[in-house]
Amino acid sequence: MENQQQFRFQVNLSGMITILSNHLYSSPKVYVRELLQNATDAITARKHLDPTYSGQVFVELSGSKEQPTMMIEDNGIGLTEADIHQFLAVIGHSSKIDSDFLSTETSFIGRFGIGLLSCFMVSNEIVVLTQSIHGGPSMKWCGKPDGTYTIQQLDSQLAIGTKIFLRCKPDFEKYFAFEEVKSLLQYYGILLPYPVSLRSQQQQAIINAERPLWINQPELANSRKPEVLAFGQQMMAENFKDFIPLTTQNGSTGGIAYILPYSVNLNVKRSHKVFLKHMLVSDSADNILPDWAFFVKCVIWTDELQPTASRENFYEDEKLQLVRGELGEAIRHALTQMSLYEPARLQHIMELHSLSINALATEDPKFLASIYQWLTFESTYGNLALQELIKEDQTLYYTNTADEYKQIANVAQAQSLLVINGGYVYHAEILEKLRLQFPKLRIERLEPEDISLAFTNISLDERNKYYQVIRLADNTLQRFRCQIQLQRFLPSEVPSLFTHTKDSSTLRQLENAKESNSGLMSSILGNIEKKFQDSAYSTLYLNLNNPMIEQVFSKLNMNMLPTIFEVLYCNALMMGHYPMNRQEITALNQGIMQFISWGISLETGNGGNSN
Repeated sequence: MENQQQFRFQVNLSGMITILSNHLYSSPKVYVRELLQNATDAITARKHLDPTYSGQVFVELSGSKEQPTMMIEDNGIGLTEADIHQFLAVIGHSSKIDSDFLSTETSFIGRFGIGLLSCFMVSNEIVVLTQSIHGGPSMKWCGKPDGTYTIQQLDSQLAIGTKIFLRCKPDFEKYFAFEEVKSLLQYYGILLPYPVSLRSQQQQAIINAERPLWINQPELANSRKPEVLAFGQQMMAENFKDFIPLTTQNGSTGGIAYILPYSVNLNVKRSHKVFLKHMLVSDSADNILPDWAFFVKCVIWTDELQPTASRENFYEDEKLQLVRGELGEAIRHALTQMSLYEPARLQHIMELHSLSINALATEDPKFLASIYQWLTFESTYGNLALQELIKEDQTLYYTNTADEYKQIANVAQAQSLLVINGGYVYHAEILEKLRLQFPKLRIERLEPEDISLAFTNISLDERNKYYQVIRLADNTLQRFRCQIQLQRFLPSEVPSLFTHTKDSSTLRQLENAKESNSGLMSSILGNIEKKFQDSAYSTLYLNLNNPMIEQVFSKLNMNMLPTIFEVLYCNALMMGHYPMNRQEITALNQGIMQFISWGISLETGNGGNSN
């Protein structure tokens, strides 16, 4: 161990720049953001020394089209020679991590001390001229991508602040074009609290006009609706019609949630613009709001979240979780207030974004209690709001799936039975929560077999008359584990209705799964299936009010009936949207072929009634 030697890592700066451009940063254009960040941080530091001071940032483009040059100047705090050695010459060091004022202050954007390196993606040399507010000589620092730099004291005294010069390297001229630079300055710095101006030999522009008052006080946005909507259109190129101001408890995060003027898919990618310390961090942040809030696009500004190294997103930590929850609460509260004071406005939003509203209602009992009356459902009475469906003297029934609803809708409608289709996303869950939350509301789940309670039993004479046919039907459908019930119900146009119990439904699922698997899995499913075979019987209701069924039981001969009952059974399955197994498909196909054969026999005069 006495011969142990200590060495330092050798850092290839040009290799680091390649890593920055290909992996850390999304594009070379972020160099504009880093320059703006350094300038605004310097001004922020100076304002801490003199709160009355007014900072500004000035950008100038010069040189030829083939070799353009950019200069960005700020009148911030400036750098001493010691600052230059500490902050510009040590890669990975940040002026915000020392033990002095610059480290403990949280008003700065920069955190990682590598931002200036992004300029090497577009320039082969960075020149910094600076004069510190603390006095000392004016300084010049020149850095190159090979890792070398020079420092020089200037003979003349510069104004307090910093100038940074970049000369474009070949093939990067587009990043120095006036319109491109103007666009990038606006893109990253539109919310900066200090004026930013751009000038070239032929053109000039003011990048950020005076910031609206509601940026610092989002609660004032509602009284300036046209201005806020115009801002949203400028920021996100959407023609918004409505919005919700966003605030958090400590006031360190705020924003505007613009309500999308069109419906969006539940799985749509969320995209929000988020500004950290007034500088754009991300225009596609997808974790700043709860998942259910996919019906809004937001402009959010924050002073409290922790950016990643690239400053293009935020760390998923406790602070972000807290902010996300509070922003979601702001949206939730605004919608609740609309239900109380602006129901027409809420109704319009709900018509556009019912899926998202329903998602929120399933999460928040208080919100559900506030807005449930405006939720719209498909029912046997039509598509109506819940407040129009709930009556004091009537029970509101709902099905758990869309298939159950389709199976019984016609029958329930003919019986004047109010049934809601609970098969849409969140609908059954919402109704179940309402049933538990408000016991006085008469809301009950309707199973398919429950619809038979509205049927009329056949008379004793009819039962005796059709006993043999009913027995034959039961025997025919025994292999499908289905029993026959002959009853009368409305509408008469419905010949049959298939219903199942929980056990028979489970058995059908097991049978279908068994058919699509083989080997060990099929054997396992077969063993499970045996547990349900004794109790898993479904029911086929045949409607004696239907002319065809009445004819089947009264006029046709016994030899034709087994095929007819099998086809009626399979037809009822299809009408109820139940997937058929192989045995049932075979029975349907054979029945169709038998009907064709009978039809041909009748046409050719060879009989067909099998007397």
